[in-house]
Amino acid sequence: MSFDLLKNMVSIPSFSREEEKVADYICRWLEEEALEYKRVGNNIILHKGCNIEGAPSILLNSHIDTVKPSPKYTFDPFNPPHTSDTIFGLGSNDAGGSVTAMLYTFKHFSKEDLPFSLGLILSAEEECSGEGGIASLSGYISENYDFAIIGEPTMMKGAIGERGLLVLDGKASGKSGHAARNEGINAIDIAIRDINRLQNFKFDKRSPSMGDIKLSVTQINAGTQHNVIPDTCTFVVDIRTTEQYSSAEIWEMLQSITESELTPRKLTNRSSATPQGHILLEALEINSIEKFISPTTSDWMKINIPAVKMGPGDSARSHQADEYIYIKEIEEGIRGYTSYINTLGDLIRNGKY
Repeated sequence: MSFDLLKNMVSIPSFSREEEKVADYICRWLEEEALEYKRVGNNIILHKGCNIEGAPSILLNSHIDTVKPSPKYTFDPFNPPHTSDTIFGLGSNDAGGSVTAMLYTFKHFSKEDLPFSLGLILSAEEECSGEGGIASLSGYISENYDFAIIGEPTMMKGAIGERGLLVLDGKASGKSGHAARNEGINAIDIAIRDINRLQNFKFDKRSPSMGDIKLSVTQINAGTQHNVIPDTCTFVVDIRTTEQYSSAEIWEMLQSITESELTPRKLTNRSSATPQGHILLEALEINSIEKFISPTTSDWMKINIPAVKMGPGDSARSHQADEYIYIKEIEEGIRGYTSYINTLGDLIRNGKY
């Protein structure tokens, strides 16, 4: 099977909010494959209905946008080398492999008689949690689909939960002065004290199924020149949340222990989990698919239906220089998705949903 589709996709810059050209290309490919689609902004929707009354509807979803390339690439991320067994380039692994595998999987099932409806949404703005991505389709998804498979690089393991994300912008305020005269109040000192408080803060347990909340300070900035005490120091806190607390609760707790002002960028990037006893979990068991809790977020957090997350590729390669995916991983992804969906179909036929 040729994967020129993915090779061509990675050659087209498709940063978040700049996905128009790659969406254009995918739409042309769909037309060549005689697959009907609807485009909403830079989101692409495919749907195969079912004539069985009361039949459930399954959604496949992955994203077509990428982050900006790392400056450490050893080749042009949009004109990469390729080998007989590997596809290189920005977005090849995250999430071009899943996009490709899901497109071929949908094409396969588009010719089958199914006991369920099947949809595929290739979404924009996933990497920036943008409002023009899958969030703009949340109402459509809730009305038309019962559960979903989210395509991200998980080595085809099944993520049955994923952490949420809370980003806080910290601002320590002091008073400027001349460094030689030891004047002013150093905002860096305030920020350092607060960063230590944040890193040493212990959240109550509340029996989290996803493990402990993870907090990291990832950026810091202060000062204008060597001899001026800085009156402002800013820093960024990356928090991977669990079901223990809402983002608002975490923000309030951390603000109560710091002198710096903490401002959340968004309070809606919640954690997600597959409901216990759901057909999605039973199908994972039948297919002997390893289950895990994902430390990374995805479009799962933007939809209000049960889901699992799995796809070809390895999350460890995401957002790294010289990104790549093995062709055999995409082939295994297609087989894995096909088998998993067939299992869901068998369970539905047997009245398990």
